[in-house]
Amino acid sequence: MKVPVTAQLLDGKSLARTIRLELRDEIVEFIENNGEVPTLAAVLVGNDPASEVYVRNKVKACDEVGIHSRMFRLPADASQDDLLALVAKLNRAKDEPTHGILVQLPLPKQIDSTRILHAISPLKDVDGFHPENVGRLVQGAPRFIPCTPYGIQQLLVRNGIETAGRHVVVVGRSETVGKPMALLLMQRGAGADATVTVCHSKTHDLARLTRQADILIVAIGQPQFIKAEMVKPGAVVVDVGIHRTDAGLVGDVDFPTVSQVASRITPVPGGVGPLTVAMLLVNTLAAARAQQ
Repeated sequence: MKVPVTAQLLDGKSLARTIRLELRDEIVEFIENNGEVPTLAAVLVGNDPASEVYVRNKVKACDEVGIHSRMFRLPADASQDDLLALVAKLNRAKDEPTHGILVQLPLPKQIDSTRILHAISPLKDVDGFHPENVGRLVQGAPRFIPCTPYGIQQLLVRNGIETAGRHVVVVGRSETVGKPMALLLMQRGAGADATVTVCHSKTHDLARLTRQADILIVAIGQPQFIKAEMVKPGAVVVDVGIHRTDAGLVGDVDFPTVSQVASRITPVPGGVGPLTVAMLLVNTLAAARAQQ
């Protein structure tokens, strides 16, 4: 049975397509002016099925816009030193330029993800996770913005959703989404100037805070956690989660009930996910320009 939706859907899939079309023209111009093709190196360790799909989607998106992708695979039992050696090689790549480096997470348990992400050159860190790039974001002078928060900001801006002076509640404090999302919204300028509250697993009376949000961004990693009674009527709801269940793919938000309360809401799938990939491409072109 199809659930009736009263909230307006925020179509991330359509917006990602628009961004890719814009990028295609910019990349053609870059190649004509520099004689070099923006290049992304994607590194996959092991054979995790979800990671395989994510990397394949990213490589396909590169091909669509004219970015050259280089795929590097290591076995599941690869050592941390093996991966560090590959990252070091890509950092100094001269014979075949590599402008951006993406190491797909999660990594096998024998590898320290933080050590690997910190080893990537900050000039090639198109995921925006290197401490130097995180520090630049904190200071309001970002080089590369983490792709999911960047995509959410574009979703808000391009749909005419005002953030200045609005109360934004971010549920989740991960290094990849929650923290950078809050930092991005606190900056000055378009898609920012918000008053931000960050909630997490230790927050008391979470529902009291989520009900105050003009814009509610949920990245808590629990399927259908946010219910209608936790949402302010008329709020904008952005769902970052994606979970495979017996009923199909669902997000961190209980879409059937929350869509009856919110004014705008992202679907799962087709909301934030496609924009994450699109902004990876944007960052790769930015890296190529910075390295000229």
